[in-house]
Amino acid sequence: MDIPERIKNNQIVLLDGAMGTELAKRGLEMGGKINLLSPDHVLSVHREYIRAGADILITNTLTMNRINIMSHRQDIDINEVNLAGARLAKQAVTGKQIVLGDISSTGQFLEPYGEYTEEQFYNNFKEQAEILARGGVDGFIIETISDLREAACALKACKDLADMPVLVCLTFSSASSGGHTMMGNSVEETVRMAEENGANAVGANCGELDPGTMADLVRLFKKATSLPVIIQPNAGKPVLKDDGSTVFNMGPEEFADEVMKCIDNGATIVGGCCGTTPDHIRAVAQRIG
Repeated sequence: MDIPERIKNNQIVLLDGAMGTELAKRGLEMGGKINLLSPDHVLSVHREYIRAGADILITNTLTMNRINIMSHRQDIDINEVNLAGARLAKQAVTGKQIVLGDISSTGQFLEPYGEYTEEQFYNNFKEQAEILARGGVDGFIIETISDLREAACALKACKDLADMPVLVCLTFSSASSGGHTMMGNSVEETVRMAEENGANAVGANCGELDPGTMADLVRLFKKATSLPVIIQPNAGKPVLKDDGSTVFNMGPEEFADEVMKCIDNGATIVGGCCGTTPDHIRAVAQRIG
C-alpha cells in the first residue's frame, strides 16, 4: 500500500524532523536560501531522515513564498529556491517515500489587521505551490501558521492547483478550552475549515506546546473530525539562552515516548519540528515498528 493510501486509511505514517535547526548545527543559515548556497548540506539532512525511517520528506521551502521573500527583502529567486527544494528532497528518496512541498506563513496579516487581501494571499500561495508541483512534489504540507484565514488561503490554492494530498497544521498556543492558536482559532474551527476545503489531514505543529500537551490537542482533533490527525511537536518547549539563542532540550527517547502518547490518542501522521533530529525520528520509528 502506498503512503497516500496509508494516510487515507489511518495507518501510522512517519514524517521527518527539523531542517532549520539541523542546518544551524552545521554552522549554516536557516532557511530556503541554503537550497541554492549549500545544496549538499540540505541533501545530507534529507538522507539522514530517510535512514532514520521517515516515510515522508518535507522540502526546505517553509517561507519561500513571494510575499515573505519580498517583505524580508531577501535576494532570492522564488522559482529557483522552490525548484531546488523539491529537487533535493526528491533526490534523497530511496524507495516508497514521498515528498511534500512545504508551504507556510507570509509573515504578514490579512485585512483588517494588515494590508493584504485573501485574494493576494491565495495567489501568493498558488504561485509557490505551482513551482513545487513543477519540481515533482507528491503533495503539500501547510504548517506553522497561526491564522486560520491564512491557512484557508493556502489550502484552497493547493487544492485548486492539483489533485494531490494536502496536510494542514496550525500552530497552537494552548490545548485548554478547546485549544487555540495565537489568533484565537480553536480546534473545532480548524477542523471545519480543513473539511470544507478538502484537506487530507489536519493537526498541529511547532509552537510553545511540549509533545505531551500536543497529545491533549490530538484528543480534541479526534473528537472533532474523522480526518487523519497529524502532529509535529518540537523537541520540548523552547528555552531562551543568555546569548539570545533558543534551544530544545528533549532527547530522542523522551520525545519518542511523548509522541507515542499522541499516537495512543489517535494521531496517525507523526513527525518532529524545531530541535528534532534524525535520532528523534529514529527513536519514534523504533517505537512504531
